Amino acid sequence: MCVVAVAWRAHPEWHIIVAGNRDEFHARQSAPLSHWEDQTDIIAGRDLVSGGSWMGVSTKGRFAVVTNIRSSERPDPDKCSRGALVADWLGGGLLPDNGDCFNPFNLLASDQNGAMLLSNRPAHTLCTLDNGIYGLSNAIPDEHWPRKDRLTRAMNSWLADEPHRLDLLLDMLGEEKLPDQDAYPIFIHNPVYGTRCSTVVAVRPDGRGRIIERRFDSDGQRIGETSLDFNWAM
Repeated sequence: MCVVAVAWRAHPEWHIIVAGNRDEFHARQSAPLSHWEDQTDIIAGRDLVSGGSWMGVSTKGRFAVVTNIRSSERPDPDKCSRGALVADWLGGGLLPDNGDCFNPFNLLASDQNGAMLLSNRPAHTLCTLDNGIYGLSNAIPDEHWPRKDRLTRAMNSWLADEPHRLDLLLDMLGEEKLPDQDAYPIFIHNPVYGTRCSTVVAVRPDGRGRIIERRFDSDGQRIGETSLDFNWAM
């Protein structure tokens, strides 16, 4: 993902709410949201180049989303795919003790015990999240980015005003307005590298959940939408 807002136990009617956009080269092959054939507990889109994912849930009560961190370093092609962080967690694995084998990343992961934020920049750090609203982008967790800040404000407003309208979450991920010249919009419209999909995850306190993925082509036109329900044992 490139920008995501997560409301972790921030509203009495929602255990977790997530809204985010995946920006990627349009030429990079990926599979749409589905139950994975080789790991049917995982519900996620899939990067067909590396085999990992950017965001997803498991039917066993886990969630994960990863963002790349931009830096002056050139990505090391010999390092592990950051999408493996999501796939490994959703498949029942542990969070890595050392993030040095990955290019710069942020990973927000949750299970029935809580939510955690793992990053390997500026150093390997793992922290447990309190109830609240969090944003991630292509920067270290504490850095303010206009896209991230606008999306977290929009999530706050949605929870206050329309916390039952998941369609409005998807609509806010389609924002292409530029509040100032130097800021990227939440939705990136570019024929080479842009927003490939918008994803919403919504889980009730009783474990009833839904994940929705809306997909776009290189012209920014909607080309598909998938919605899958699941249940977590709470």
